[in-house]
Amino acid sequence: MKKPEIFLSEIKQILYTARQKAYRTINSAMIEAYWLIGKRITEEEQNNKKRADYGEYLIKELSKSLSNDFGKGFSEANLRNLRQFYKIFPEKEIRYALRSELIMYHPNEL
Repeated sequence: MKKPEIFLSEIKQILYTARQKAYRTINSAMIEAYWLIGKRITEEEQNNKKRADYGEYLIKELSKSLSNDFGKGFSEANLRNLRQFYKIFPEKEIRYALRSELIMYHPNEL
């Protein structure tokens, strides 16, 4: 039988490792969600003939609605940043980066 402090240390390490995996998974999921939001904003703006005016209205209304439903983090400036994030990183590149990160941290779970 192991000493109680060694046993406790092992249990704590299991929990610490599990939490780190969860944080990385959540971060990857949120990065993907933010990229997809940027994509949808861009697509919606580009389907409208009056893009510039419509884009500002779209972002303003989206900001209000998301802030009401999800709280802080969806200001007009942040939504513009999500749109820019989508424009800078192509789909192939973002998906590869997210998948690589998950494989690096969770090789047996994919």
